[in-house]
Amino acid sequence: MTINSQVDWLFKRIPFPTFAKTEIMSRSESNKGNKSSNRSKKDGGQKESGRQGGDFRKKSFSRGNAPINPIKGNGNSQSPSNPDLIRLNKYLSNSGVCSRREADVLITAGSVTVNGKPVTEMGHKVKRTDEVRFDGRLLNPAKREYVLLNKPKDFTTTARNEHGNRTAIGLISKATKVELKPVGKMDKNTTGLLLFTNDGELTKRLNSPKNGLRKIFHIELNKPLRSADLKKIQKGLTVDQKVVKVQDVSFVEDAPKTQIGMEIYSSRSKIVTRIFQTLEYEIVKLDRVVYAGLTKKDLPRGHWRYLTEQEIVNLGMIN
Repeated sequence: MTINSQVDWLFKRIPFPTFAKTEIMSRSESNKGNKSSNRSKKDGGQKESGRQGGDFRKKSFSRGNAPINPIKGNGNSQSPSNPDLIRLNKYLSNSGVCSRREADVLITAGSVTVNGKPVTEMGHKVKRTDEVRFDGRLLNPAKREYVLLNKPKDFTTTARNEHGNRTAIGLISKATKVELKPVGKMDKNTTGLLLFTNDGELTKRLNSPKNGLRKIFHIELNKPLRSADLKKIQKGLTVDQKVVKVQDVSFVEDAPKTQIGMEIYSSRSKIVTRIFQTLEYEIVKLDRVVYAGLTKKDLPRGHWRYLTEQEIVNLGMIN
C-alpha cells in the first residue's frame, strides 16, 4: 500500500468533526455587537458597571481593596524590644561558646549562671551588664570580630596617635564599630600581615611562646648575604645565648642576593632583625607575607579584609 493510499484509508476510518461556517468580524464590528448587547441588558433593568460606562461599582476584594477588620482588644501594638536586653542563648553564641541551638541545651542542663544563680529557662533575657558564666568561666557578650590588615610602612601598631604618627588601627576604622586590638606587635617600618580582633582568648593563645606560629618573611638586606652566613642561619644561630632555629631560609629565586625568604616559628621579639644584626647585616625591608596560615593573597598593601569562617576555625584549633 502506498503512502497516499494509507492516508486516504486513515481519513475514511477516523470520523473528523465538521464545523459550522463562521464569519470573521472586524474589531469594530465586534465592539458594536457588544455595545448593542449591553444596551439590551440595560433596557432589561440590569445596571452597567463603571467599566461599562455606568455609575454602578461592583465590590472588589482584590489586593488593597479588602475590607479592614477593626483591631480587637485595646488596640495597642506590641511594645518594642528593649535594646539593653539580649537572649541568653545569643549571649553565649556571641561569646564564642557555641551556637544558639547548642546554647539552649547548655542552658537547660544548668551549665549557665546569671549573677551567680543557675538559669534553665528557655528564652531568658539578660542585660549586657549582668555577670554570665559558663562552667564558672566569665563570658564576654560582644560579637567577636577578626580583621586582617596588610600594613604599610610608617604605620605604628599602638592604639593612640603619638607624636603625629599614623596608626594601623586607623586603616581599619571602617571595618567595625567594635574596639579591636592587634595580635602582637609590629615595628613601624615592618610591613605585611597584622591581625586585629576583640577575641581576648585567641589573642592570648597566639601570643603564647609555647604556640610558635608559622611566619614567612620577605627580607631585603643592605648587602648580599654570604653563603657561609646563610648556612649558619640554617644550622641554628645563637642570639642572646639562645639558639634560634628556623624552618627554612634561602635566597629569593631570580632576585639579588640581598633578597631573602625565611620561615620561622619563634615568637621572640624582633627575632628576625636580631638574627641578621648578629651577622652584621641591616634589614632594609621586612615584609610578613604569611602569619598563622593567613596569607596576603588578593590583599593589597594598606587594605584589610574579614577572616573567613574556615580561617577562624583554623585559628581556634591552636591550643
